[in-house]
Amino acid sequence: MSQRFPSLPFRRPLALLASAALTLAAGGCAEKSAPRAPRSSVTVAPAERRDMPVDLIASGTVDPIESASIGSQVGGMVTRIAFQEGDDVRAGQALVELDARPFRATLAQVTAALARDRAQAAVARAEAARAAQLHAQQLLSQADFDAKQAAAEALAAAVAADSAAVQRAKLDLEYATIRSPIAGRAGEVKVHVGDYVKAATSEPLVTVNHVDPIDVRFTLPEADVAAVRRHRAAGTRVFARLAAGDSTELEGRLVFVDNAVDPATGAFALKGRFANPDGRLWPGAFVEVRLELERQKDVVVVPSVAVSAGQKGTYVYVLGADSTASPRPVKVARSDDEFAVIAEGLQPGEVVITDGQFRLAPGSKVVVRGPASAGAAGGGGKPGEPRGAKR
Repeated sequence: MSQRFPSLPFRRPLALLASAALTLAAGGCAEKSAPRAPRSSVTVAPAERRDMPVDLIASGTVDPIESASIGSQVGGMVTRIAFQEGDDVRAGQALVELDARPFRATLAQVTAALARDRAQAAVARAEAARAAQLHAQQLLSQADFDAKQAAAEALAAAVAADSAAVQRAKLDLEYATIRSPIAGRAGEVKVHVGDYVKAATSEPLVTVNHVDPIDVRFTLPEADVAAVRRHRAAGTRVFARLAAGDSTELEGRLVFVDNAVDPATGAFALKGRFANPDGRLWPGAFVEVRLELERQKDVVVVPSVAVSAGQKGTYVYVLGADSTASPRPVKVARSDDEFAVIAEGLQPGEVVITDGQFRLAPGSKVVVRGPASAGAAGGGGKPGEPRGAKR
């Protein structure tokens, strides 16, 4: 007997139930396969209102205010070195002593010659006076009178020459002790006891540098001449940083601006003077120089890394209270590697994104990796102590 299938009215409810079950299952899978978009990780810094210096940045070289390459004015054998290399010496302090015996002997010789000629000159003057009386009485010929006068004048000239020789011998004896003409720090000694020193050679025996205070010489391009002239004052400050990345700056004052631009380089020279009691500034060293032209009050600043450039100008990403990042156009007055001075577009206290903004789109949700001060986000400056922005 053939098998009979259920009639259609019984099969339709079963199909509807199966279809509903499949629809619910598909809806549940679709709901699980649509995860939320991940948030971008960023760092932030607040816009701050503070005083900002207007600076010019340059590279400089440390120069001593005075430098003396000390040689010998007389020749002789070195008998004593009266200082240690690297000592701080006084002006007039004895540094090197030569054998003084030959100079003393020369002084004694010329002193004796002076005494002899003075005695002879006194006799000649007396004879010339008597000859004048006899000549007036017509008891002495004109020739004999002229001879007596000439002899007296010749011996007077000999006395003057002997006096000069004595002075020269005294100087040579004094030069046998070589002294520092300036106060400063002594360098390497180029001679030793027993060496023979020649007179007036170009090779110095030692060099003394005046290192406290000390100068830093730097140059700026011709384009900065007007700014330096406009802002230069008696108290114009100069700062020196010993090495790139060093957080410590030494403060000095501007003491010299050259009166011409070097046509070969298109730059002009300046000098800043610094107190240097601890010797941190070393002659010949290269330093980073910051010339502070002025100090602007109460300007809005953000770390320079927060500012981006687009087709429509500069902008920053501002973090909203709902953790949403939104781009905002801003007008930058000036900037350097640390800070940007914002002329328009931001208010103090608003939070800008300093890292991760290039992965964002308007309205992106973000998560802050950690709070960052303006100084930390901007390259290492201390909060409240900005290095300023280059004009």
